[in-house]
Amino acid sequence: MKKFLFGICTLLLCQSTLTAQESHVVLISIDGLRPEFYKDPSWNMVHLRQAMESGSYADGVDGVFPTVTYPSHTTMISGVKPLKHGVYYNTPSEPLGVTGNWLWKYENIKVPTLFSVAKEKGLKTAAVFWPVSVGGPATYNIPEYWYLPKEKGQDRVMSKALQENATPPGLYEEVEQHATGKMEELDFNGDYLGMDENLARMSCYLIRQYKPALLAVHLVTVDHFEHEQGRDGDKVRAAIAGVDRAVKSIREAVQKAGIADKTTFIIVGDHGFVDIHTNIAPNVLLVKAGLYDPKKTENWKAYFHQSGGASFLQLKDKNDKQTKEKVLQLLTSLPAAQQKMFTIKTREEMDAIGADGSATLALAAKQGYAFSGATEGEFIRAGKGGTHGFYPDFKEIQTGFVAFGYGIKKGVVIPQMGLVDIAPLISKLLNLNMPAGDGVLLEGLLK
Repeated sequence: MKKFLFGICTLLLCQSTLTAQESHVVLISIDGLRPEFYKDPSWNMVHLRQAMESGSYADGVDGVFPTVTYPSHTTMISGVKPLKHGVYYNTPSEPLGVTGNWLWKYENIKVPTLFSVAKEKGLKTAAVFWPVSVGGPATYNIPEYWYLPKEKGQDRVMSKALQENATPPGLYEEVEQHATGKMEELDFNGDYLGMDENLARMSCYLIRQYKPALLAVHLVTVDHFEHEQGRDGDKVRAAIAGVDRAVKSIREAVQKAGIADKTTFIIVGDHGFVDIHTNIAPNVLLVKAGLYDPKKTENWKAYFHQSGGASFLQLKDKNDKQTKEKVLQLLTSLPAAQQKMFTIKTREEMDAIGADGSATLALAAKQGYAFSGATEGEFIRAGKGGTHGFYPDFKEIQTGFVAFGYGIKKGVVIPQMGLVDIAPLISKLLNLNMPAGDGVLLEGLLK
């Protein structure tokens, strides 16, 4: 009897492992995705809307603070907010002089992720241009990364950076040979829709060749043109059509790989967008008050790190109450019309939303306004185009979510969810048993 029970348990364990290994999730992040792109047919996301008919979607997805790319993507794969996962911004706060560095490296993440947990369970994963992934645990990894220009005025170098930091070694050359053809620096220029086409081709090849349990890809041109043109424009609409075609190509790759019946597609964004007419430069106030000197940065006492529609106050000495009060006095002494351009978020409010634990306070811009890191010139200056980074408490800054395929119910509409809810869903689909985080498992989506 014991042998029989042992055999049954062993069989069930093997079946459970087999199910996890046979399940696949394709996570496609469209930077700057807004819900109307797939809800309103005039945006021409034909392929995604067709796929959405067999699945479910959200009316809006709440982001993190600030609503920018790197913290958002890290939240997607960890299920926790920036305060816990440690990626607070796209770029590090650099009061001693801005270097141009971004938070590219996976080592910045302080918590388990879908990639690390999948690796522990022996599952193959792939990441294509995923933020904060240099040196990460994905089995096949072409990270988002670029080398900074050696001299002022030169362009950044991305093709060489990807080639030299892809893992395993030789993967970049492999996708060039079998998927994209030889790529040059212009092929990674966001001014051209071909960038997303190449990222999609890389993804398609990895799916067909290696059939990873999880593939995550980051498509970028929609965000690029929303920054340039704002929430609408001919380039924005062209980029939307381009990423829609990329989604279709990746779906077809899954079909060609013979894994369509066990693959779940999750299409997400990282933030919405707001049209900008005015920029605010809070470091100008600090310079005039003698709290920051851009020419002698070692003498700084206070510094505002800007992040689009948000700006975060860093103090050299976190316990310097006098400087904090002086900064608050500068802000509350502004003309009433200028004070209406933003709100001040206290440390308690930042803790509640899960923002950078090292910041003393934050400024959250009202719609139409954004922050500049400038230290000279006028406090208020003209702005244009679009941006994000805002406190996530209004509709326009929400992003999107569409899910379809294996394990997903048809016709579920989620009025409101969070980026923190994505990791629990993928964890369930792949049987990863991720540690509990800030999100919840949306059981209603699952068959």
